Amino acid sequence: MSETDNGADPRAARPLRTPPPSRRRVLAAGAGAGAAALLGTIGTTTAEAAPADPAPPAAPAPLADLAPYASYWFPDSLPQGAPGPGITWRSLKQWTPESDPDLAYNTAAVPLAPRFTPVAANAGARGGQARISSLVSFGPTARNPSQGSATADHYALTHWAYLDELVFWGGSSGEGIVLAPNAPVVDAAHRNGVPVLGNIFLPPVAYGGDLRWTRDLVQRDALGRFPIAEKLALVARTYGFDGWFVNAETDGGDGSLAARMREFLRALRAAGAPYGLRITWYDAMNSTGRVGWQGALNQLNQEFFEDRAGRVADTMFVDFRWTAQTLAASGALADRLGRSRHELWAALDVESGGWDSGVRWDAVIPRDRAHVVSFGFYRPEWTRNHLTDRSPGAFHRADDRFWTGESLDPAHPAPEGAWRAPATAVADRSTVASLPFACAFNTGHGERWYQDGKVASDTPWNHLGLQDRLPGRRWVVETSGARPSVTLDFARAWRGGSSLLVSGALSAPAVVGLHCTRLPLTGSTSLELVHATEAGTVTVEVGVATREPAAPGDPVPYTWLKTRAAGSARGAWQTSRIGLSALAGRTAYGLAVRITARGGAAVSWRLGAVSVRDDTARRRPAAPSALTVDASAQQDGKASVRLSWRPAAGPVRHYELCRLLPDGTRRFLGGTCGTALHLPAVARAGREPAAAFEVRAVDELYASSAPAGTTLPWA
Repeated sequence: MSETDNGADPRAARPLRTPPPSRRRVLAAGAGAGAAALLGTIGTTTAEAAPADPAPPAAPAPLADLAPYASYWFPDSLPQGAPGPGITWRSLKQWTPESDPDLAYNTAAVPLAPRFTPVAANAGARGGQARISSLVSFGPTARNPSQGSATADHYALTHWAYLDELVFWGGSSGEGIVLAPNAPVVDAAHRNGVPVLGNIFLPPVAYGGDLRWTRDLVQRDALGRFPIAEKLALVARTYGFDGWFVNAETDGGDGSLAARMREFLRALRAAGAPYGLRITWYDAMNSTGRVGWQGALNQLNQEFFEDRAGRVADTMFVDFRWTAQTLAASGALADRLGRSRHELWAALDVESGGWDSGVRWDAVIPRDRAHVVSFGFYRPEWTRNHLTDRSPGAFHRADDRFWTGESLDPAHPAPEGAWRAPATAVADRSTVASLPFACAFNTGHGERWYQDGKVASDTPWNHLGLQDRLPGRRWVVETSGARPSVTLDFARAWRGGSSLLVSGALSAPAVVGLHCTRLPLTGSTSLELVHATEAGTVTVEVGVATREPAAPGDPVPYTWLKTRAAGSARGAWQTSRIGLSALAGRTAYGLAVRITARGGAAVSWRLGAVSVRDDTARRRPAAPSALTVDASAQQDGKASVRLSWRPAAGPVRHYELCRLLPDGTRRFLGGTCGTALHLPAVARAGREPAAAFEVRAVDELYASSAPAGTTLPWA
């Protein structure tokens, strides 16, 4: 078979890479400016030149850029020349936590959550076999915001239930080739039990790669140590992420350099071992020191995965050149080495085709026998990038189809075409295993920010660290009638930017599955729903499963509990609380709602939040303290501000920062899981003498603490 007989786009034979944008963009910009100047003189003479238009008014001077960005470096030596606009060249060897001005903004705060595998939603989804890695570019290498930004147009990944590893993809020869993930991505992934890796990208020579950067990476000091390996481990544990994806594609090395690379990987493993850090090796450099993409685990590259002394890398990303035969041989070799064949990720390029990408699925995850290896998506953010309408709702509809399939129901997969959605083949996982638990169906971006059902900010936003633990199965619906539409909707929310909307003609009761759980129930446990009926008349029941289905694909056996009708006005949010004392001593394995429409009419019903808690005496969360303006810049009645505070004592889900306006109202400005936040453009309110800020701690049930406050005097 040829190199592309895996059925992928022929471009999959190219090296795995990010285009080296910076130098090329700078040259193009210079050429464009020169062409524009030249075109301005063609066809005219001095005498014939038309009168110049009046000069446009000068744009206001920009605020000083105090914004923090995701960190990126070269291992040691820097490129020749000067960096392009907005790019800062840094040496990782010189980096220290103490000298990092953006450390507080780039440090993740959420620990990696343990997770479990529930009984699968369909008979084809298997646990303990193929797993999924995902290589995602959330933004450019340079100027990738540390803490989200003021737009809802963002790749807000939510299908964490099917992922085992996320690589924060990026790097280029003109910007930096060692890239650390930003805190919002890590916090969201960790909340769902998914480890996140930074990226080490040694580019192909054709894309600006320089072999000296490979030599810098694997250099030894006078004591024989690998200083960059130790620095990489320090970065990961200081920033709070989980390891490194090592992609050595710069050709021209030899066997000695390959041996040094293997020793470097061992040193990196040793430095990271006390902190649980992991390494994924990309199939590029082989044991000769040359770059030769194998599309397999074989004798030429196995020493970077497993050598005579044992494990070198935790997993290997197998290049796009794989075939059915090379994957089968790779799995067999992993078996002989005493390693799991599912520690091999077969690369699937979905960057340009998404669910229309041609993939020979049976070579990776056959239906009629055990899965051959695991697989890794290259650039699944196609689900956003290919859209003309990039509204949050349009993005999530596309993303749900990518991960769940055309049926949009993992319990009832549609007849498969060319695309084999992850939910049809890989068992989902969950981290919902302790009380208290709450979900407001917040996806980590939105057109507005809502607080208790009211708009607290009308500014679009994204910040994945504020994302909830969403239902992993989207959306399992059981009904004997027409299936209603179930979506994450952004028109209204109880808290955050989105809510769950069920709409359509309900000719029969409809059960909508929510979370798979392992929640211990006591005599004081209660469940609470915040919901609103916008059209039709419905009764709502809550389902709690106290045992799992007998087999994959079987319906979840719920115990149904009625909610109390609150008699609220049409469309108003209402709260229903149900005591679970009758289930005390048992475990809740799943949550659901059952909606019945009066007369089978069309309905529009919105779920704003669900929570399960022990109704013992609850204290308000402890407050943070010492809110401080660390830096600010003012221009034309606006201020760019860096704020930090001391953490609250006790458990905190995240912190929220508000502006206290002169009329006494509060405006939401942003949130973060850490203890520092940058505000890019705070506008002066009238002639107020100072801007007043408040920060509060928010717990798992969204209760807020008392505030800590500070002011910024206007110049």
